[in-house]
Amino acid sequence: MASVQPHRVRPGRGTELLLLVPALGIGIAGYVLAGLGVTGSVPPHVIAYAVGTTVLALVVHVVLRLRAPYADPVILPVVVALNGIGLAMIYRISIAYAARGRADADIADRQLAWTAISVALAIAVLVLLRDHRTLRRYTYTAMVAGLVLVLLPLVPGLGQTINGARIWVRVGPVGMQPAEFAKIALAVFFAGYLVTHRDTLALAGKRVLGLQLPRARDLGPIILVWAASLVVLVLQRDLGTSLLFFGLFVAVLYLATERTSWIVIGLVLFVGGAAAAAATFGHVGARFDVWLHALDSDIYNRSPGGSGQLVAGLFGMASGGLFGTGLGQGRPDLVPFSYSDFIVAALGEELGLTGLLAILLLYTILVSRGLRTAIGVRDGFGKLLAGGLSFVMAFQLFVVVGGVTRLIPLTGLTTPFLAYGGSSLVANWVIAALLLRISDEARRPVPAVRAVATPDIGIPLSAPGRSRPVGGGRSTGRTGTPAVGTPVVVGEAPVRTSTATRADDGDGPAPDDSPTAHLGTDGTSTTEPGTDERGGRTR
Repeated sequence: MASVQPHRVRPGRGTELLLLVPALGIGIAGYVLAGLGVTGSVPPHVIAYAVGTTVLALVVHVVLRLRAPYADPVILPVVVALNGIGLAMIYRISIAYAARGRADADIADRQLAWTAISVALAIAVLVLLRDHRTLRRYTYTAMVAGLVLVLLPLVPGLGQTINGARIWVRVGPVGMQPAEFAKIALAVFFAGYLVTHRDTLALAGKRVLGLQLPRARDLGPIILVWAASLVVLVLQRDLGTSLLFFGLFVAVLYLATERTSWIVIGLVLFVGGAAAAAATFGHVGARFDVWLHALDSDIYNRSPGGSGQLVAGLFGMASGGLFGTGLGQGRPDLVPFSYSDFIVAALGEELGLTGLLAILLLYTILVSRGLRTAIGVRDGFGKLLAGGLSFVMAFQLFVVVGGVTRLIPLTGLTTPFLAYGGSSLVANWVIAALLLRISDEARRPVPAVRAVATPDIGIPLSAPGRSRPVGGGRSTGRTGTPAVGTPVVVGEAPVRTSTATRADDGDGPAPDDSPTAHLGTDGTSTTEPGTDERGGRTR
């Protein structure tokens, strides 16, 4: 027979420190190889780069030792490795831009600065947020903040249209994509809202064709989010953000209710809304034309809105083949925005299919650890929040890679941790910090519960008669009630109390000094069947 043996949960900080060594080595080696491949020499500031990235990673590690000792030991090394790969590729592209005299040749330095800012904000989250359940208090505040961030680019004078999409906000020299932070706020709102209303959404409604359909009034939240995603699609001309928000809500809704009908309803609503928008609005239809007819000469040469960027990325990945051209040996600079929207194509060209699959495997590990955290955490809000944040990273990666490979229409989303962009990098490091905080609670051992003596009410009789456990064999869950399965004698039967019960307090039963007085010398009962020695009936 199998037995469960208790085991001591290890914090895992030593494992994390050990995994940080290859994670940092991947980024630093990529940085050196990129310089060697393009210029034929080691980058002159490689020592400063190596020391800087190592210090940032070790600071986060020390903070975890002090503030979240039981946090997942795999999340931080994977994030550091992905961030390092992105910095190496952006540095490689910046060298090519500098050789061509382009004005944006300083993207590597700016991305390194954004990395330091992102790590600092992640540390702030770990230090200031001691318990993730605190965020549940701000459920509706997060909803308002998320909607404001989504609609902020539509404010005249504040929003900015870049490459046809109005998803940017610029204040002086600083620009940002508010949607990257809105996804975190909306994840908090969805988790807080659904953990409260999941029973209503899961149990009410009729069953039609094998699907448990919700009631009409319960469709309100999903209709509201569907309408908001269509507003983003139509007014901001951003298919990716619209798809991301709606997918996040449907995913958290499914995690909360475990009803497949919500996924079916969500897919039908979004596909129907996207098809109607493609037929009604020209900029949405242009995205579908590029997706379906990328190699047509009319679509390829169309300006703006042609398929030249997509086709260049496809040819770059094709030239990389199975093992790639090698860092610094390809021409990713020929693809427009290869450092942001098309960094997956740039990595596929120089690292090949093998390298790209290795990167996707790192994302798979990261998402799986997040989902494992969602399974292990003990509160419902933490489960939905960790599951939603993990899903949003996985779904964003799917949308980006699917668009670059022509699996789905191209979107304007960026690859988490890899692509250039301060907003995306900061938001994803904050997501990683939240997952680390939740995983600390999920892996932390449950405090030992000290046994407290409770009254043992009722003594089973060996004489014929009937006895019935309290609660039908179920625990009543109230302090001082009999334990599960304890028979109860109805009437003035002798009751044995614990030492903590006083005999003269007037409130509890009197102590039974001779609990076996009703038995004979041979161990049989001296009372009549069905009664006790004081005349009470047994049940």
